[in-house]
Parts: sequence; C-alpha cells; structure tokens
Amino acid sequence: MSSATRPRMDADARVWALLGPTNTGKTHLAIERMLGHETGMIGLPLRLLAREVYDRVKDRVGTMNVALITGEEKIIPDNPRYWVTTVESMPVGVPVDFLAVDEIQLCADPERGHVFTQRLMHARGELETMFLGADTIRGRIKYLVKGCRFEQRPRFSELTYAGPKKISRLPRRSAVVAFSSDQVYAIAELIRRNRGGAAVVMGALSPRTRNAQVALYQSGDVDFIVATDAIGMGLNMDVDHVAFASLEKFDGRHHRALTSAEIAQIAGRAGRYMNDGTFGVTGQAPALDEEQIEDIEEHRFDPVRMLMWRNSNLDFASLSHLFDSLDMPPPAKGLMRARHATDAAALALMARDPRVKPMATGRDAVERLWEVAQVPDFRKVMIDEHASLLANIYDHLMRNDGASPGRIPEDWFSGQTKRTDRIDGDIDTLASRLAHIRTWTYVANRADWLEDPVYWQGVTRAIEDRLSDALHERLTQQFIDRRTSVLLKRLQQREDLMASVSAEGEVMVEGEFVGRLAGLVFVPDPRAEGVDGKALRAAADKVVTGEIEARARRIATAEDTAFELTEHGRIMWESAAIGRLIAGGDRLSPKVELTCGEELQAADRLAATQRLEKFVEAHIATVLEPLIKLRDADDVTGLARGVAFRLVEALGAIRRDEAADDITALAQPDRAMLRKYGVRFGAFSIFLPALLKPAPAHLILLLHAVFGAGNATIDLPTPPAPGLTSAPTEDNVPDFFYPALGFRVCGPRAVRLDMLERLADAIRPKIAARAELGHGYGGAGFVADADLMSLVGCSGEAFDGLLASLGFKPQTIRVKKMPEVKPVEDAAPAADAPAEAAPDASGEATPQEATEAPAAEETATTETDPTTKPTAAESAVSETEISATDASEVASETAAADEADASANADDDGMEEIVLWRPVRKNRGPQGPRSRAADGEPNARTGGGGKPGGPARGKGPRKGGKKGGPNAGGKGGNKGPRQMSARPPRSDKPVDPDSPFAVLSQLKNNS
Repeated sequence: MSSATRPRMDADARVWALLGPTNTGKTHLAIERMLGHETGMIGLPLRLLAREVYDRVKDRVGTMNVALITGEEKIIPDNPRYWVTTVESMPVGVPVDFLAVDEIQLCADPERGHVFTQRLMHARGELETMFLGADTIRGRIKYLVKGCRFEQRPRFSELTYAGPKKISRLPRRSAVVAFSSDQVYAIAELIRRNRGGAAVVMGALSPRTRNAQVALYQSGDVDFIVATDAIGMGLNMDVDHVAFASLEKFDGRHHRALTSAEIAQIAGRAGRYMNDGTFGVTGQAPALDEEQIEDIEEHRFDPVRMLMWRNSNLDFASLSHLFDSLDMPPPAKGLMRARHATDAAALALMARDPRVKPMATGRDAVERLWEVAQVPDFRKVMIDEHASLLANIYDHLMRNDGASPGRIPEDWFSGQTKRTDRIDGDIDTLASRLAHIRTWTYVANRADWLEDPVYWQGVTRAIEDRLSDALHERLTQQFIDRRTSVLLKRLQQREDLMASVSAEGEVMVEGEFVGRLAGLVFVPDPRAEGVDGKALRAAADKVVTGEIEARARRIATAEDTAFELTEHGRIMWESAAIGRLIAGGDRLSPKVELTCGEELQAADRLAATQRLEKFVEAHIATVLEPLIKLRDADDVTGLARGVAFRLVEALGAIRRDEAADDITALAQPDRAMLRKYGVRFGAFSIFLPALLKPAPAHLILLLHAVFGAGNATIDLPTPPAPGLTSAPTEDNVPDFFYPALGFRVCGPRAVRLDMLERLADAIRPKIAARAELGHGYGGAGFVADADLMSLVGCSGEAFDGLLASLGFKPQTIRVKKMPEVKPVEDAAPAADAPAEAAPDASGEATPQEATEAPAAEETATTETDPTTKPTAAESAVSETEISATDASEVASETAAADEADASANADDDGMEEIVLWRPVRKNRGPQGPRSRAADGEPNARTGGGGKPGGPARGKGPRKGGKKGGPNAGGKGGNKGPRQMSARPPRSDKPVDPDSPFAVLSQLKNNS
C-alpha cells in the first residue's frame, strides 16, 4: 500500500468524532470550534447548507474573511481565513488549523460515499480535525482512524411518533417529505387548497430560490413546507412535525425502502433545540411498524459495516491507465469499491466518442477529460445526453479554432447562456432553464476554461438569479394563497381583523367570504380554497358569537308561527334547522335538543330550548287535539279510563282483539262516554277516526319514531301517499310504521283502519243473505266481488291474502245461482255516511251504532271457556251466524252428504261454481262450542260437538264430553236432523251491549 492511499494516523493532530442523532448541536459546535482557530475549513453535505453556514460565518467575521466553494458557486476573497464548502469541493491542499466534515455517516452512501470516505481517511486540520455524524459509523471510524477520540451527544429534545395523519389534518409548522418533484408539487397544491399554502424546497432548486422559499416558511406566511430529503441534512428550520408522504426513494438505479436510520435523519428535523418534535406518515405512505418506531425514538440503528471507496490517486498517463486506477480495489478491510458514479459513466461514454478519443492522448488531455466528466448533471437527463454535452465542452477546450488555446469560445458559450435567459413559462419550464444555467455557472467557475471567467461568472449568476426569482414567484403563486397566508399571519400576531355578518347570514372577514350562519351554527365556506377552518373561525368568532346570541334571544320570544316541525323531527326557523326532537317521558311529551355551536352561552341556550319545547307542545295539542282531549278528560273514569289510557299510549288506535276483555266489560254508558271523545269501536280496531288524516297521522309516526330512537337521528321510510285506502307493505320498516299511520298490515297489504271497518260492514250483509237462502246457495259465506275489492283498493292475490289474514278461508263449490235479494237491515252504511254517530241524550245507542261491527268477544259470550277469543272473521259475522242458524233449526246434512248432493247436480241448470269465503273458527278445546270444518260447516267426523278424536258416528255416545251434557253421536246419524245446542254464557261474563244478536242468543239460551 502506497503512502498516498494508506489511512492517515497522525499523532500530532487532535482527531475526534462528535456523534449522535439530529438536534444535538453538532454543527453549531463545529462552527464555534472553527471560529476559535485562526483558520479553518468545514465541509458540508449540501450546497444549501453550505450557503446557510457561509452566511452565519460571514455575519460573524466579515465577508473578506470567509470563502464559499460549492460545485457551482465560488466566493473567494483575497486572503480568507475560513472556508465553507461542500464535501466534494473541499480544497484539501489548503492548510488550515481546524477541519471538520459534517454528516460523515454518508461514507456508506452508494453515490457520494467514496468522497466522504476519502475525507475521512485523508483530510486533516493542522491542530484539530472533527468528524460529525451519526453513531452508526463509530466502528468504521475507530478502525480506519487510529487514535480518534469519540464523544456522544444526546438529543436536546424528544422525538416521538404521531402516527398517520391526513394532509388536511397535519398540525401547523409541519414539513411534508416526498421523493419526486411531481409528488412535491401535488402535495403543495393540496395544502394550498386546504390550509393556505406551503413553501417548496428541493435539491434541484437554486440556493436563491430555496432560501426565498424557506424565508416564507420561517416568517410564518405559511405554516407548511413540502420538501425532498434535502431537509434531512442539517437545514435548520422551525419544524414541529415531519410527515413522510412516501417511505421509498429512487437511489439512481431502483426504488428502495428507506432505512430506519434514513427516516430518523429526516424526522430529526422536527423539534429544534429544547422543543420536542413528532414524526409520522401521511398520504399513501404505510404506517411504521412498532419495532421501527421504537428504533427511531430511541436512536438505535444497525452500525455501518461497509464504506464506499474510490481511488483518488488517479493515473492520467492514458485513458486505460485512468480506468485502471478508477477500478483499483479498496486498500483496507471494511471498504467497498463504489459503483460507477455519473462522472465515471460520462467518462466511459466520452472515451468512445469519435471526436474525443483522438484528442484524449497524453497526461494533460486525459486529466482535462476527467475534469469535464465531473461536471454535475444538474438537468437530470439521460446519461447519453449528458455525456454528449460534456463531449462538446471537451471538444471546444481541446480545439484551436481561433479562440485562445484550451478555452471555450465565448460566442458559443454566450449562445448557450442566452437560451436560458427568459423568465416566461410555467414552473417546469423555469426549472429546466435553471438547471441549464446552473451547468454553465459551474463551467464559468472553472478558472481555466474561459478567457474571462469572472465576467461570465457574473453573467451566469445574474441569469440564475433572475430565473430563481421567477421560479420563486411561480411557486408562490401556484402553491400559496396570499390572502389566506396573510390572514393566518395576522391571526398569529393577534391582530384584530374586521368581521361582519350580512342580513343573509354571510360571514365576512377582511371583506372575504369565509362562511355563513345557518340558524345558530357557523358553517365555513367549503369552496374557499386555502382556508384554515380553525384560523378563520378565530377571526370570525367575535362577530359570529354576538350574532348567534342575538338570534337565540329572538327565538326565545318568537311566535309559534315562526317555527315549523319537519317530518324528520327538525325544527325550522328562518329556513334553518335550529333544533330536533328527542325522546321524552312519553310519546306525547318529546324533548328538544337545540342545534347550536359552543358560542351560545348556557342561559341563552336554555331559554331557546324551553321556547321550542313550548312550540312542540302547542303543535301536538293542535294537530292531535282529539287525543289530547281524551287524555285530559276528567269525566272518563273506571274501566273506560283504562281503555282511554291504552288509546293515548298507542297514540290513537289499538287492535280490538288485544283489548277484548276490557271492551267486553265496558258498560253502555262507558262506551257512550268514549264515543263522545271520538272513539270508534270497530270490528278490528278501537281508534279515533279523526287521527287518520295525513297531518295527525304523520305527526303520530314521528312521535313513535322519536320515542323509539332516543337521541339518534330520525330516518323513516316514505309514508303511503295521502288518500290511499291501502298500500303494498315494504320490508325493513319499523314495527310501529303502519299502525302509527292508521293502517293495519293484512297479508301483503297495509289497509287503512276505517276502510277495514267498511269492508267488515260490507261483508256482513253478504254473509247474512246467503245464510237466509240456505245450504243450496253455499250457506254462511260470501263471494269476493269488485265492490269489496274497491273498498281496499286491491284485487287478485293481494285481496285474497288480505282476507286470509282476517281469518277467512276460500272454498270452491258449485251452488245454485244467487237470486237478487234486498240488503238486510244491517247493511253497511253508505260510503259517504259518517264513520261514527254519537249516542242520543238518553244514552242509548243510535241506529248507526247498532251497525258497528260486533266485538271480538260477542261470539265468546256463547262460549263456555272465557279465555278463548274468536278470530276477527268470526267477530265480523258472528251475529249473522247466531240469528240465521239457531241451534234448533240447523240442517242435519253432513259434509259428505253435501259433497254427494253437489256432485249429483253438477250438470243441472241454474248452478254455478263459486269461490266462497268462510270464517275459520279456532279450536275451542274440550269444553268449547261445536267444532267446524275448515269451510265453516259442522264437522262431518265429530258430528255436532264434543272433543275432536271422539268415537265415530254410530259407535255410541262419545266419551270425554262435559259431565251431564247431551250425547253428540250415535247410530243413524244420517237418518234425521241432529239436535245441537250452544252452551249458555257464563253468568259472570258480561254481555256486550253493542251486539243485539249476542243479547238475542242469551235470551234463547235462558228460555
């Protein structure tokens, strides 16, 4: 190993490494140590950071005492004491007392690592050498730099993981990190729309543009900065939170995931000095796993095991010697030969160029070719295009065509620069021109490439500055909402802003529309791009609070006509929702929840709430007046009070079969009293017909929904259209939906209660008519004709399902044609007749009342078992059965004889086939009345009565009947009419006074 390549191990120079995470003050200490010496040099990883440190040092020691050297910028006074450079541009031949290299862990970087490794091994200060970086490189430094002293610095503040956040939810003073210009621009645009704007920082920007963008952020004009990983290398900004929009980057060859150490390096920008910082992910970036989070928070990372190395002692004797020296293997363990960087790749391409190859002979020509190959690819184009441009430069440097030997012709160079000297165009166009001019700025800073390099340095610098300013202006216009940024800055400085509310509720701040007042709630304008909701709320808070309080006082004194209750339980005032119904103590007493923000004080909130509750109470009392009167009636007492309570609790309607015992027990005066308050006793329901109108029905539905929902939002299906007598039932509706609207679900249809009663009234005379004509006409039953169907607005299968749900069963039979008969006296009232008639002064039921459908228990009065309740169909036709088929006059024909008779006369004239609907009686049990077959006729198997399953007819008396009761069977059952009797009602079972047929039946039984 030659002395030039062997690691330096000087014992007379103090070499030490200051290692630790970000925000440990390493760079600050290095600057202070440098300024403590007579001369010094510090190498920094980024030209942006180099410019920042240069400005700091210049302010301390003066412009004439400090030099700045980057690849494209050289500011060198006549006799500088301090040198601030990028690591690649460090003039290692200049002797200085102090030398520092920052971010020394970049020795492991695949692209630039070999340069940092060379500085680690060979760059030294005469009195002190200092390496700054992460603790991960401690082992490699210890091995390569003998006698190096190490010092560990803890982080000044804590760094914690804050998890994923939406970009629109990021906290103020956040930096969003992305790894492509397209992603940076997209995020900046999104932040502009939602939060007022963001500064943009990328490595591709010129130092002037970058500094201007950072100044926007640092000044507070914007609270967000969107950057590439360039901010991870020591750029000092007041960042509280770092959000990664991506956890992958392109390393020059392929996309790869960031290591934990790289994430920590960037995330460490959050929290400056003693201020704690947070980091997280945003956008499409996946959340970090627990182990990775713990490593970053505790600063535990895998140590660097291999450093990149490339031979810096190159042999320029020939191109082949140059390539051989570039390919030399590492001289020590733990070093890895770096892959070919851009300069080596460009050199290889130029060496094959037919213009270049003949000229690249001799040491000077080969060394000049290597210098040209090291021109950075600021344009980030394909390597072939970059190499072609460098070949042109080399060609001009090596040719002698009238220009000074070894110089680039000024007319050609001038033409190249003039192409970029335009400030029109969009961001991408300006960025492209800026990349080109940076190339020519780098060339102009090569002192021996131009005849007058100082002049051309000024020319290229001026063009670059103009382009930088134009790009900064375009970035600001594109990604910052000036109005909002100024507004936010003034808010942060606690300046008073002019705010007002128009008569239409529009809220204006500094003449800008920021939202509107809807009732008692401030609604920010969703169309206002760049609006920070919280900041604007703070700006408008004072005027909004005053207006809301004034509105609440107006609500507290408003008339009932100022309010409106919607079908979804919202209370409207001046076209805005100001409250909603919630469950109260009972269905008729809901509470009101005021819809307002935190601006409204408790006293005003209470007054407005109480006013709305009074409005709701009055509204219910008006719309549901019959129900409220029934609830508050003092003269309804006893059992009638119990029935009234059930009606009020159900909000106006109950099923008759569910209250059969109470209804049967009601005395006539009690019924008359309930009718006085609008109660109708129907065959199927006990209800208040006045509540079937749309307005009360919809309010009842709402009150049911509110009581069932508690504090939840009311969401009801659309009710049937007003005027419909029935409607198809829908799935997934609440159980209370149809009953609340005054409908009863009958199979596939929901039928309005009053129309269901009219249907029962229409069926009753039809059954009576056939019963009077006798068995030849089918007996008790009815035919479903168009008149019946029209009452409930359905036909076919829907009507059949409706009848079946009411307890009727169809039977297809052949019978004599029905003669025209006059309606019986109990015929249904005309369609336009009133639904209910009040009793006269004597308390007796009027003729109208006599036509009411008989109660469910009317048939039960003839039963022996008081707990058995008949079906609705039996209730609807019970009086017809009792009057037309007295027990002593029942025909003795069995069902078998009926069928034989029907078959014998099948072809006779005057016969017709009909579908006869008959009521289906429930099984009464062993002590019940006589059993009936499914078609409603006497059971052919059991005879006239007795327990099902008894002895067959002709086998003698059946066993198991009631002790002392008549035999129901015996021989010769078909030889004459059978004697049948109905058991008298129990003496303690009251007779329904509404049913004259039940009374008639009782009289017959008593006689």
